Amino acid sequence: MTDSQKSDETASGPVPETPETLRPAVPSPAALAARHPAPAAPAPGSPAPAAAPKPAVVAPPVRSTSLEEAARFARVEEDGHVFLIVDGEEFPVGQYPDASRDEALAYFVRKYDDVAAQLALLQARVQAKAPTTDMHKTLKHIAEQVAERKMVGDVRALDAQIEALGASIKEAEAAERAEAEAVKERELAAREAIVAEAEEIAAKDPATTQWKTSSNRMNELFEAWKAAQKNGPRLGRGNEDSLWKRFRSARTVFDRHRRAYFSQLDSENTAAKRAKEALIARAEELATSTDWGNTAAEYRQLMDEWKASKRASRKDDDALWARFRAAQDTFFAARQAANEVIDEEFAANLIVKEELLKEAQGILPVRDLTAARKALNSIRDRWEEAGKVPRADMGRMEAGIRKIEEAVKAAEDEHWQKSNPETKARTNSALSQLEATIASLEEDLAAAEKNGNTKKIADAREALEARQQWLAMLQKSAEDFS
Repeated sequence: MTDSQKSDETASGPVPETPETLRPAVPSPAALAARHPAPAAPAPGSPAPAAAPKPAVVAPPVRSTSLEEAARFARVEEDGHVFLIVDGEEFPVGQYPDASRDEALAYFVRKYDDVAAQLALLQARVQAKAPTTDMHKTLKHIAEQVAERKMVGDVRALDAQIEALGASIKEAEAAERAEAEAVKERELAAREAIVAEAEEIAAKDPATTQWKTSSNRMNELFEAWKAAQKNGPRLGRGNEDSLWKRFRSARTVFDRHRRAYFSQLDSENTAAKRAKEALIARAEELATSTDWGNTAAEYRQLMDEWKASKRASRKDDDALWARFRAAQDTFFAARQAANEVIDEEFAANLIVKEELLKEAQGILPVRDLTAARKALNSIRDRWEEAGKVPRADMGRMEAGIRKIEEAVKAAEDEHWQKSNPETKARTNSALSQLEATIASLEEDLAAAEKNGNTKKIADAREALEARQQWLAMLQKSAEDFS
């Protein structure tokens, strides 16, 4: 381009440095997706995302207007001046010198195609529900370019498209606001749920609270709160401050209850530890005693007190029990050793008593009570003289001799019952009365048979048979006494 040609810019319109440098670049789909990335996944513990990621915007195909179509909207002069025709009115577009008419027209058609491509891309973004943040600004910039009439093509179509896009962008903005409000409501409900659960945990009775589980859950709620604040939508200062104050208050109450509970628990553990240490001291004093019976009773009393006392912490309680048990074991091991020595001394006595028990078993069954009593008395005397037996055999031997004694005692009781004068007299009196009753019933039966009264005969026979059975039983008892 010559200097003289550059000087004609004011009259013929601006002349670009090169046709290609003024052609706006059409963003690729990858570049557009990078400009509006999908939201990142929420952090663990944070509320669920409010909405699904927006679909990627697919760039429309590059538009190319043919020269035949463009010629309907332009006039080109020999010197390269180009005019746009809109509704019969011409607008000077610019000059493309030192080129053919087609080259000049093609240059300004490309400008039209560039603007149309920008408009198509904006429309694709609206249709893909991309964020509307800068759409009005972009549409305004495109409208200003079209209004300058520095391009060749169907600018009226572009004007209509710009007007329709403006309405679509407004609708998209309204939808975005509605979605933002819905997201805000969901986030508010999620944040309210976090606060409500924290308040519920804080309101529990400290005496029944599972502190490990509740502490872990309260920490999870706090992490969820932080994630919601970091990744979620803003809820407004008033809402966020109010919810945070409630959440912070619940955590404060929970921490205060936990500290008070464990402080009380520490005090109780300390008191329980002192009480059990006192029991241990008494147990350790008795560990070397040789008063086996009394000391064993004292150890049983100490054990009852130990069971009735409160538990200390698990670690302390296990260690205290080990000390208490060791003192008992020392005493009972010594007693066991002493008993083993005694049992060795009593082994010979056991042999004697085993023979006496066999002899006593020969008394049974008791046939001659006098002889049985005499034999048992002799065995008893020798049993006492034999002395003690080992502890393990004491119960068995005592039970064996007691069985013989009880059998002889039962025989004595039976003999007494049979020979008791009072019982014998009562039996004889009952026999006399029953015999008199039977004689009277026999007379009644005879009279009924004489009169032929069937009912009285049956009644008299039934009563007579019953008394005769009783008489047989009493007679058997009388024979036993005699």
